[in-house]
Amino acid sequence: MSVAQPGATQPASGRQKSFFRDTLEIVFLALALYLVIQYAVQTVHVLGSSMYATLSNNDLLVASKISYKLHPPQRGDIVIFKPPDPDVRDFIKRVIAVPGDRLRIDHGTVYINGEILREPYLPEKWTYSNSWPATGQDYVLPPDHYFVMGDNRNHSSDSRVFGPIDASSILGKAEIRIWPLNEFGLLTSRPTLSTGP
Repeated sequence: MSVAQPGATQPASGRQKSFFRDTLEIVFLALALYLVIQYAVQTVHVLGSSMYATLSNNDLLVASKISYKLHPPQRGDIVIFKPPDPDVRDFIKRVIAVPGDRLRIDHGTVYINGEILREPYLPEKWTYSNSWPATGQDYVLPPDHYFVMGDNRNHSSDSRVFGPIDASSILGKAEIRIWPLNEFGLLTSRPTLSTGP
């Protein structure tokens, strides 16, 4: 008469190796997630109305901190940057002109290299501080400098006040709105250039 042998159990050393491997995987994944959160993205809480109607007060965004390690900021990007006054919280504005652009603003019309910048995202007629520079002449953006403005031009402190910002002050590019949930999505509104009136 034969007797069935019980199923072989895993040796204690095998269980220890499996537990050790699983623990290492969890630690590695946690570290990778931490690095992504710490160095690749950041959350941004919008305070104020300078970017209305694209962004509203208390919107919550996700910004990429590595985009500009791969390529320079582009016209139309919404950027987070350190303002000239170190005692003021970070600013969020839209890039209007990039290094080398010839910029002139005349009564609310933005000219880039002689072409009109069409901005469908502006919430109202722009009447406050709607000409720049004071000379009325084209201003050429120096290397590594960007001209930024809020979409709510009548209620924004931006490059019209403190001048172009240095690339080194830019902290990231706003990519996605995650709050409020009914506004969840990519931030895709962009200006275009046009030669016509």
